[in-house]
Amino acid sequence: MQAKKIVVVGGGPAGMMAAIRAGQLKQEVILLEKNPTLGRKLILSGKGRCNLTNACNLDLFLKRFSKNGEFLRDAFKKFFNRELMDFFEARGLQLKVERQERVFPVTDNSESILQILEKELHKNQVKIISKQEIKDILIEDGRVKGVLLSSAETIPADKVILATGGVSYPGTGSTGEGLKIAEKSGHLVVDLRSALAPLEIREHYPRYLEGLALKNIALHFSDGKRKLSSQIGEMIFTDFGISGPLVLSLSGQISDWFKEKREIFVEIDLKPALSEEQINVRLLREFKSGPKKSLKNTLKTMLPQSLVGVFLEFSEVNPEKLAGQITQKERQRLAKLFKGLRMRIKRVRPIKFAMVTRGGVSLKDIDPRTMESRLIKGLYFAGEMIDVDADTGGFNLQAAFSTGYLAGESSST
Repeated sequence: MQAKKIVVVGGGPAGMMAAIRAGQLKQEVILLEKNPTLGRKLILSGKGRCNLTNACNLDLFLKRFSKNGEFLRDAFKKFFNRELMDFFEARGLQLKVERQERVFPVTDNSESILQILEKELHKNQVKIISKQEIKDILIEDGRVKGVLLSSAETIPADKVILATGGVSYPGTGSTGEGLKIAEKSGHLVVDLRSALAPLEIREHYPRYLEGLALKNIALHFSDGKRKLSSQIGEMIFTDFGISGPLVLSLSGQISDWFKEKREIFVEIDLKPALSEEQINVRLLREFKSGPKKSLKNTLKTMLPQSLVGVFLEFSEVNPEKLAGQITQKERQRLAKLFKGLRMRIKRVRPIKFAMVTRGGVSLKDIDPRTMESRLIKGLYFAGEMIDVDADTGGFNLQAAFSTGYLAGESSST
């Protein structure tokens, strides 16, 4: 059987895996990348360490995605975390599983992942064309016929895989041209919003706390109509608001809430393992053991030092007041504050600051068994440009690799 000519657009994890799989199946593959090099966003992932997947089971994995996660079940059945880990380990890269089942290369260097992908592209004779941006896809009688480059050159193809990413971190090349092409060719593109993004706070407090990380806390969000709570984990204050794993994980849902233009609040539970009454008892014990210490010095045993001033500003209790003089009412107010340090959310940070794009090509227009467009024969989608996003922890990268693999395999048949 004669090899098909397959053009893959986008040199991120989804595009590289799609090209590798099609190359393994002996197709004639061209990989187009508008940057001078491949994998620019991949290099940044996991703070440069590349959290390439998560080792949890399929059902738990899918629960870490937004409401559209079930769409990925077929792709994961074809190529999931164990297959991805085997892919790299069989090529000499050792991996390790850290807390929360996150998987990293033992090198702690994302370059290690990219090097193996590039070697595999060359091994499978994938032709890489860099510094070339796609302008459009060529369609005839409802079937893809190739791509048109911004240079006006055309590349004929039997199949085209679009894996150009979303619009987060535009400096890496994710500027949404693939999404515009998909929309122009008749596909619905669901509104693009921030996911895995920090939150901006209306109050002035965060800038005084910039860099302070709070561990073993919980967050509770409300807009007066709904409530949303995090697991116990970590957050960090920034000059504009709050970030960190707990914030990033829920930012996509908060982004959806903002569409209704309601006031959204966040409450920080500084002691999620204790009840308000238990905190009250502890405060009483602390006050009795050092009645002549000022309140601000007493609280240093229970809070990070840099947080004490802001905490007391919220409480409206005199920080210089002696512990032995604190009234029952003031103590109860302090205990309540430990369970709910409340701030108003101004907005989710703009999408250019987000780790992942929420929204993208509508899943109604994609066959989950193949990643092929339901509207145009021979056109496939993979990676972040699809309307699926997940929590931090390796889930989004696995989705990119899995959809890329499935698109590469399906386009080869």
